[in-house]
Amino acid sequence: MDAPSRMGSLDSYSSQMSLDQTSLSSASSAGSSVSQPRPARDPVFSLISGPVLNTQSLLEQQRQSHCGSTSSLASTVSAHSTSTIEKLSDGMSQKDGREKCDSMISMPCSSVAGTVVTRYDKLTQEEIKDLLICFLYIVKNLAEEVLLGWFNNSPEYDVMDFLDVLEICLHLFHYPGKQRIKNFSFIGNSSRRSATMPVAMQRIASSNFAALRTSGVYSDPKIEASGVPEADCGQQILLDANLSVETGLIILDIICVYSEKFKEVLQYQDGENPVMRKVFELYMLLIQTNQSEAVHKHTFAALRLFIGRFPLVLFQGLSNFCGRLCYEILRCCSSRQDLTRSEACTLMYLMMRKNCEFSKTQSFNRVHLQVIISVSQLISNSAIISNSRFAESLSIISSYASNETGLQHSSFSVEVKELTKCVRTVLMATAAMKEHEKNPEMLVDLQYSLAKSYTSNPELRKTWLESMAQIHLKNLDYSEAAHCYIHIAALIAEYLKRRGEFPQGCDVFQTISPNVGSEEAGMRDDSGMQLEVAYCENDITGHLETSAKHFQSAERYELLGDIYRFILPIYERKRDFQKLADAYKLLHEAYSKIVDVVKSSRRLLGKYFRVAFYGQSFFTEELGKQYIYKEPKITNLTEICERLMTLYSNKYGQGNVKLYMDSNKVNVQELDPKFAYIQVTYVTPYFDEKELAERQTHFERNNNIRRFMFETPFTADGKAHGMIDEQQKRRTILTTSHSFPYVKKRIQVVYQKEEVLSPIEVAIDEMKNKVAELNEVVEERDIKKLQLKLQGCVSVQVNAGPLAYAETFLVEGKVQKYKRENVGALKEYFRSFVQVCKEALILNSHLISDDQRDYQESMRKNFDSMTGRLGEIFGETLLELEDDRCSVASNRGSLILQGSISTAGSIMTF
Repeated sequence: MDAPSRMGSLDSYSSQMSLDQTSLSSASSAGSSVSQPRPARDPVFSLISGPVLNTQSLLEQQRQSHCGSTSSLASTVSAHSTSTIEKLSDGMSQKDGREKCDSMISMPCSSVAGTVVTRYDKLTQEEIKDLLICFLYIVKNLAEEVLLGWFNNSPEYDVMDFLDVLEICLHLFHYPGKQRIKNFSFIGNSSRRSATMPVAMQRIASSNFAALRTSGVYSDPKIEASGVPEADCGQQILLDANLSVETGLIILDIICVYSEKFKEVLQYQDGENPVMRKVFELYMLLIQTNQSEAVHKHTFAALRLFIGRFPLVLFQGLSNFCGRLCYEILRCCSSRQDLTRSEACTLMYLMMRKNCEFSKTQSFNRVHLQVIISVSQLISNSAIISNSRFAESLSIISSYASNETGLQHSSFSVEVKELTKCVRTVLMATAAMKEHEKNPEMLVDLQYSLAKSYTSNPELRKTWLESMAQIHLKNLDYSEAAHCYIHIAALIAEYLKRRGEFPQGCDVFQTISPNVGSEEAGMRDDSGMQLEVAYCENDITGHLETSAKHFQSAERYELLGDIYRFILPIYERKRDFQKLADAYKLLHEAYSKIVDVVKSSRRLLGKYFRVAFYGQSFFTEELGKQYIYKEPKITNLTEICERLMTLYSNKYGQGNVKLYMDSNKVNVQELDPKFAYIQVTYVTPYFDEKELAERQTHFERNNNIRRFMFETPFTADGKAHGMIDEQQKRRTILTTSHSFPYVKKRIQVVYQKEEVLSPIEVAIDEMKNKVAELNEVVEERDIKKLQLKLQGCVSVQVNAGPLAYAETFLVEGKVQKYKRENVGALKEYFRSFVQVCKEALILNSHLISDDQRDYQESMRKNFDSMTGRLGEIFGETLLELEDDRCSVASNRGSLILQGSISTAGSIMTF
């Protein structure tokens, strides 16, 4: 058939084809689902549907034919009668599909002992194609009632064979492109090819075997023998293009009819049957293979019908069908063809809507999960070749949700927008990770955003949490690594809870970290989703043990008790006495170390800094945002400034980055746009009075904290410092999105509050801090710290500090200017200050050696002078320092004295 006639056939077929099939007489599906013993295939049918597609077997046949094999057609059929198209389609890509098919040509002759033997027991590729074209012509023009009758009366294996042949046709007749057709035409020209062959092969090639067969529809031996020039391949290109379109439309018509009339057969066992898998595979091949826009348009329309007909298969059975369809649709969302992208967006939105309607809720969990998984697979396979086109498709899907009218009063539209936003986050984070691989905070932030995007899939989220843990361990950030494993354990616990195997879920870990509930409780669930790894209780205990090891390295020994409080009952239930012994030994060591660090006060759990970024020309994700950075141990302000300066100077260039050392609010309009600015401020954890009463230890005041503060002095005239009665203070309280420590070292500030302290409130705050500091050193009984604090409180040189507050706010004639509650509070703190100074002096007198007696006497005289003046201001008698040899009436003084006597000989720790 020449090209014009094929074109006419295509046009007439395309105009007559309709995806919504007219109603025909109902056909019973019983015959199609009956399992019967499979008879031997017809040799010709077996040659087409079986051995032709078994690439490995055919190559072996080809090798044997070159070596003089005389195997018969019957032996060939017997050896390969059970091969199916799945062996080819699983490993065949669109690009090399035609090459694989071309490699299946059987040699028509062989050489035995120098004699050329002609063979006629195998079909050439052209003959196979001609047979398949005849097959397609018959099924296209066959009356629909006859075709449905055959489907109805044929056993399942015959229907599967029929579908196998359709799949073969899709592979053989897909359009490879103009350039590849030209290359094949050149290779297929026997006169050119024989010029480059060895002499023996030239004799074989010169035999005109093509002349021995009749003229075919697909290729004309006369044209092939004449040697068509390479530049004159237009007719072959047009023929291949039309044939590909015709094949796709015929196959699409057949499977649409079958899907409509044999719906019960296809959705048997929720689609988990071979016929449904084969029909679905044909739909997928029509999207995967290189088809024309016309075929793609009809295919997407057919898939819309498929989604409407088989919601049970897509949204109730196993998630394989839904996942595969989501993957192919999303792949088409990055297509270069506008029509394909538009159709893919429409189909993707329809999937979401149908899932929502089928579940009779306001959510589409299955499609949501499968979209996230498919995006991850597309990224790993580098299948999303254009983020710009894909992002445009996401915007189209989101716009469909915005214009939705049928579900206006539901959360469906919001969830669609959240899903598209989540996919964008995944794409952006994946692209940016390579750029920020030398910035540990930014790299962890990107991996965190990926882990958060994969909240719905335990395996993917677990993978990214483990990756974050490895980065933290590399940088010796043990607390953050430990919390990554806590979140993994909580994730598995929540997954098992949804399966009815672990009733506590992730809430059991709230005592370790309040971040767990908000992060892991939002898991989406799909009972049809099959995980590659089956989680169990042992996975939870394993990750908890790993986290305990890292908490121990981070010196956060108190958390081991909370972790093993959960693990020990599991060991007891399993009667695992060895692990019980190891666990109790580890807990004994941990609590012993707690005693040691409390006595020595040498444990450092980190420092915190507020870091803000300014400079629109440089920063993107971080622009204008504030973060709290957790730095190790005793990192000072200079160290973190140098680190950040080096990091961002290497990224943006030397001289383009400046540090903004002022803690005041930054006026962006005053900044030079040619520079990137980084503002760094030291902050401390902030607690109100209630929290201070609950958090009594150093560990408790450095664990699960999310509020921080820094203070900025100022006066009414704009200066930073002034007279005491003019000095004010601005206290800035920052609240982070999560509590420290966390799975990452920096957390964004989400709330900021400012408090302005009046001059008398500044005095109250200063005296409160001095009392707290003195109480702390008295409890620690460290003589060096004790003497430093005492010298700063009672020494004559600095005596003006505390006394200056009293002289300014409490003397007669001035006290009336201030609120009564503020005056009372300041007096009360002064009384506490005098009391704690007295206790500190008594403790110091018992700790010093004889050569420091004069120093002790000097501090006592300064203390007497200070208390005398305060008594005059208050108009009352304050406490006087008792003789050093007298016992202290207070309980704490008695305990201190007893501790001093019991630890005689040591002047460092009591």
